[in-house]
Amino acid sequence: MNKLRFYAARTLRDEAALQALSVPQADLLADLDGKSVALVGNARSLADSAQGAAIDAADVVIRINRAPQPGPGSHGTRTDWLALAVRLSDEDLARIAPRRILWMSPKRKRLGYRIAQGDGFYLHPLADHQALKDRLAAPPTTGAMMIDLLLRSGLSSLTLHGFDFFASQSLSGRRTADQVPHDFGAEAAWVADLRRSDGRLSLI
Repeated sequence: MNKLRFYAARTLRDEAALQALSVPQADLLADLDGKSVALVGNARSLADSAQGAAIDAADVVIRINRAPQPGPGSHGTRTDWLALAVRLSDEDLARIAPRRILWMSPKRKRLGYRIAQGDGFYLHPLADHQALKDRLAAPPTTGAMMIDLLLRSGLSSLTLHGFDFFASQSLSGRRTADQVPHDFGAEAAWVADLRRSDGRLSLI
């Protein structure tokens, strides 16, 4: 799809045309069969940890949005997939250097042409976002959407790093929990339920 057609599809909310740019969800999930996955959140508390080696030891390392990495000791060094719901500058994309980008936000007007044309690009279906929003009774975070998506795969393990449900706020911004539209209590309870029902999920 050329740039003009892309921006026309984005403006007109032509979801079918945009989805045609995405790898099928089944193919995305098949790439995780039998693999260990580290999903790295942006909690400030992670910067005080020594989880970097464990993160880099995973078969697939997935980071979220601006993916701050204060140091390898706490955050590791590798980014295989980047789950996005915000615009990123070319400089940030070059810094993070993901092999695959997943656009998780229902806000298609934020999606850039360069990202949508990338190798292995994935566009998260609007219906999946809405289903999780209904489950949590609030717009889900990018991290919650990724947990929901990843556990549908045949991965061997999913370890959450840097998830404290905004207890220490985010490394990538200064907003407080009251200034964002998410329900972190609901997400924490949901993750606790998932951990009890799915032994592949762990939270460090």
